[in-house]
Amino acid sequence: MSRIGKLPVQFASDIAVSANGNVITFAKGKNSVDLDTKGNVAFNLDGSVLTFATLSDSRAHRAFWGTYRALAQNIVTGLTTGYAKVLEINGVGYRAAVNGRVLNLQLGFSHDINYELPEGIEATVEKNAITLKGHDKQSLGQVAAEIRSFRPPEPYKGKGVKYAEETIARKAGKTSKK
Repeated sequence: MSRIGKLPVQFASDIAVSANGNVITFAKGKNSVDLDTKGNVAFNLDGSVLTFATLSDSRAHRAFWGTYRALAQNIVTGLTTGYAKVLEINGVGYRAAVNGRVLNLQLGFSHDINYELPEGIEATVEKNAITLKGHDKQSLGQVAAEIRSFRPPEPYKGKGVKYAEETIARKAGKTSKK
């Protein structure tokens, strides 16, 4: 029995939740997010509480039960408080700047990297920290991973783009033979 799946998803009255077939729509203000269950779980919308149930006792349906409940909770949390990820840039001459919807990165290449931010993601730069904010947890994580992939941190000096909470396993450099 799923410990995650059996928990109800509570949401505030300012979030409008509607169901149309297998699709659950969450809306708050101008933001609207759809969760397509693809018929893998049963759900019940009762006032401001959303509950999920399995369709059968098969292993796949039990796995979907907890997964879709977690996705629904992430959508509700994103619409109420939002999500943020902080990336740090370490290295001499490494810089970042935001120009409208474009994040300009100077990461030691012969050219600048201009990354177009997707809809719903906002970026701010303060010194060597890039703060990404959005209401969709999955797309925010994807954007952060793509930005990090331009110059992942290297283990000798720690230069590159890393998550703020990430620790880099450092290696000792070459030593001279005496």
